[in-house]
Amino acid sequence: MRRTLPLVIAFLSGLVMVVAFFAQPDTLPDLLSGQMLIWASIVAGFSLLLGAVSITRVNIKAVRARKEGWIFSLATLLAVFIMGIPSLLPTSWSPLLGRNAGSFYDWVFVNVSTPMAGTMFAMLAFYISSAAYRAFRARSAEATLLLLTASIVMLWRVPMGEALLNNISHYLPGFINTYIMNGVNMSVQRGIIMGAALGAASMSLRILVGIERTYMGRG
Repeated sequence: MRRTLPLVIAFLSGLVMVVAFFAQPDTLPDLLSGQMLIWASIVAGFSLLLGAVSITRVNIKAVRARKEGWIFSLATLLAVFIMGIPSLLPTSWSPLLGRNAGSFYDWVFVNVSTPMAGTMFAMLAFYISSAAYRAFRARSAEATLLLLTASIVMLWRVPMGEALLNNISHYLPGFINTYIMNGVNMSVQRGIIMGAALGAASMSLRILVGIERTYMGRG
């Protein structure tokens, strides 16, 4: 029963969502799918709570045991409680509570979290540049084509490069946008999206028929 019941629930839930996609509005499958989406949001909320409890327990153990890098675990705990607790308390107690503008949560988010995120993405740009340098070595015909295409696109995306292309020909930026970005690039992106959609459909079918059972904690 512990194995059969989750399989039945997963099959019926997936079947209802598939049928509701093709059903008319306000029909039984459509109403059932709406209720299931509400329940999915509720379950996702409890999953976030479980994640917060889990990350707290793991980091408390690391801090108590003084494991290597425990100072980072302590910083994680402080961040969780500093951002979490004031945002959950009602604004009727103090205007500094809650998540409204001018609250403590808003101040930390704007002045600490946002600059740190910007710094992280700025550092990520250097890693991307390093990876691009290694990938764009003209070791083969395909790598040479990738190098030329990437160089043209990067020139087109920066003001200095766009000015250089306009000096060569006023039609060159439009040509790059039409034939490279909206032509070759768009076709490749659509191919990737179609492949990902087929993969998601095959995984959904495996779950529906009971082949994929990793959500039950087993293969």
